[in-house]
Amino acid sequence: MSSPSQPDAEAMTQRFRQVAERVLDALLEEAPEWALELGDTRGASRLSDRSAEADTRRVAVLTDALGSLDEIDGDLIPEGDLVDLEILRAKLSADLWHTAELRPLTWNPLLYSPGEAVYTLLDRDSLPVPERLEALAARCAALPDYLDTARARLCEGAGMPRVHVETALAQLAGARAMLTDGIPDLLRREPSLSGRVDPAREAALAAVERYGQWLRDEVETATADPRLGERDFAAQLWYTLDSELSPEALLVRAESDLLATEEAIAEAAAEYEGRPRRAGQVAEVLAGLARTTATDADGVRPTCDDALTHLWDRVRGLDLVTVYDDPVRIIPMPEARRGVAVAYCDPPGPLDPAAHEMPTLVAVAPPPADWPQERQDSFFREYNGTMLRNLMVHEAVPGHALQLAHASRHDGGTRVRRTLWSGTFVEGWAVYGEEVLAGRGWRDGVGEAARRDNLALRLIQLKTRLRALLNAVLDVRVHTRDITEAEAIALLTERGHQEEGEAVGKWRRAQLTSAQLSTYYVGYTEVAEIARDLAARRPELTERERHDAMLAHGSPPPRHLRTLLGLAEQC
Repeated sequence: MSSPSQPDAEAMTQRFRQVAERVLDALLEEAPEWALELGDTRGASRLSDRSAEADTRRVAVLTDALGSLDEIDGDLIPEGDLVDLEILRAKLSADLWHTAELRPLTWNPLLYSPGEAVYTLLDRDSLPVPERLEALAARCAALPDYLDTARARLCEGAGMPRVHVETALAQLAGARAMLTDGIPDLLRREPSLSGRVDPAREAALAAVERYGQWLRDEVETATADPRLGERDFAAQLWYTLDSELSPEALLVRAESDLLATEEAIAEAAAEYEGRPRRAGQVAEVLAGLARTTATDADGVRPTCDDALTHLWDRVRGLDLVTVYDDPVRIIPMPEARRGVAVAYCDPPGPLDPAAHEMPTLVAVAPPPADWPQERQDSFFREYNGTMLRNLMVHEAVPGHALQLAHASRHDGGTRVRRTLWSGTFVEGWAVYGEEVLAGRGWRDGVGEAARRDNLALRLIQLKTRLRALLNAVLDVRVHTRDITEAEAIALLTERGHQEEGEAVGKWRRAQLTSAQLSTYYVGYTEVAEIARDLAARRPELTERERHDAMLAHGSPPPRHLRTLLGLAEQC
């Protein structure tokens, strides 16, 4: 068959790029909170329309957008644009399924968190202070109707899961703090706008109180099962991973790799202790590490700061990957975002022209204040000093913060890969980064102190690999209704060597999310395979050049990264 003519290819490429930009603009218009997080300030004064009528419109928009993409001849556009086409098609298909089939707006109150309405405007300098305050006033004025819509939509479905209601209530305290303290703090920088901002803020605060009371009234009757069930979970896994891996296949692979990782951590524990392997050795060594590097509420942030400072120099010194000077700052996790994960990385929006000057925020949550002292102590044993070192590898350098700094510099034919991120790649790179850093050691040196520091990090890295594997096992078994809470806690504490507080938190997270917990293991496996195959295909590349090449394409699903790196199997 003859090759397409150059004019035809150029015309189709131009057509695709125009369609892609229109589709992205439609998606950003529909979700102004998400757009603002990405650095697009055009909708800064609005909140998303979450009404049933808006869902109907959204289904029509998504269906029309998919039809527009179907008219693009993939054989006529460059490889990078073809990847963008497939990423955008997957996003639209996932959104259509969520809107029309899963319908989480009718049962998940976390999707209406009022804190998300104001957080980014308080947290980021994407706009001058007067414009931020005007936008805050507009969003606060819209919150009463927005929360009325939330109540109406949450009454449409078959009920809410209790764990979601309880978490939403806990996050409301953070929303109140933003309204009572955060906005007034910002207003002090432009007090002339108080007449515009304060009435809207007070109306929003009253609406949050009414909404909170309604949620409290609903707690006892919130008996819906948070588990998706086999059919919906299989679909959620498909859309999240962008992979044909079934829940059954995922479970088999994870349980097989769990056995291999248990062998590896047993060998590392024996080496650390300097004694032959024996029963109970791993648990004893990990408990000893927790004691010798213990933290407390006042020690977590300084320990993280020290680890991050060390990692900047260590990763540069090892020449693992190009390290940019983009600022990274560690903060306590905002109360309005607690209750799901212990830590997260919040980069500046890649669509913001000043993104590289703004700090990436690594947020770490304290244990819940209502936990008994014994469980809080358990939290600090889990997040001991060595674990916090590894956490900074994952969340900051060379993990999320550095990977997303690379991704923000991607400049393709469309905004697709600056806007749409694969959680599988993002989490997979961070887990892979843990392994690479642990393999090279926390620090150089031949003395006993350096040896034990490096072995300690290796032990904790293997423990977090166990965590990633068990995340996937738990994800599948929870949402296919194949495990009880007691069984889950036993699995995590016994085979994962997790503290009881960590295991309880993970059980909650498995119910609050679906498929996200599988991204760590699946992503790591796919990213590590790409690194191995790239090294074999292009042995002339240094380790830094190889990793830079992997990070040069945004945050695409791993299967597309293989294509972009020339690693896809040829037909």
